[in-house]
Amino acid sequence: MSEASVAVHADADLLAQAVAARLVVKLLDAQADRGQASVVLTGGRIAAAVYRAVAALPARDAVDWSRVDVWWGDERFLPAGDPERNETQARAALLDAVPLDPARIHPMPASDGPAGNDPEGAAARYAEELATAARPGHAALPHFDVLMLGVGEDGHVASVFPEHPVHHDSRPVSAVRGSPKPPPVRTTLTLTAINTAEEVWLVASGADKSRAVGMALAGAGPVQLPAAGAHGVARTLWLLDRAAAADVPARLRSLR
Repeated sequence: MSEASVAVHADADLLAQAVAARLVVKLLDAQADRGQASVVLTGGRIAAAVYRAVAALPARDAVDWSRVDVWWGDERFLPAGDPERNETQARAALLDAVPLDPARIHPMPASDGPAGNDPEGAAARYAEELATAARPGHAALPHFDVLMLGVGEDGHVASVFPEHPVHHDSRPVSAVRGSPKPPPVRTTLTLTAINTAEEVWLVASGADKSRAVGMALAGAGPVQLPAAGAHGVARTLWLLDRAAAADVPARLRSLR
């Protein structure tokens, strides 16, 4: 488990631009090392800003997008194309603007997809897709170069919420019923899967996130505050704006 590092940027716009630049560099480095790259996307306001910033970067064209695998950390269990789905948001902000191989885009199943209106079946199908993409003889998950997470006001990441039964699910993908944040039904990678990523980036913007961010970095328990339990194998990076970092101890901050 990697030690967490923190980078603080002046405001949400600069944060989005900085994360976008980091993401392009990470994808390029992964392709230089492995011939391909894999990213796990998240949803939310700051994530959409990051994706738009990537799309606007001239350096994006240095990435061989045909050799990038795109996964999702969680999804709202809604029909395909619903504007509230994280997939829909990511496609509009970035994915439709770059030459990705459609076979390497791996959205979580929709409520009108092959699994039907069955979130447990949808979670199982996504776990199967992950296992199929894993290296032969390897674990049930592919290599994730970078996995991005937003941080909720309550400290949730992906759709792993405080005190939710999903904490006790050892499978890589879980259905979520009774989400405290609408919609109530979702699918999510569990912390078991999240913590296999080479790098985990937790991205947070705004004063409403500061308490959760501060508690997570102060060592809160992952059941009570899931963000505290998200760690990359090689690197755990908190990317914040000043408002979100208000409760982070000064000794942990790297101001940009």
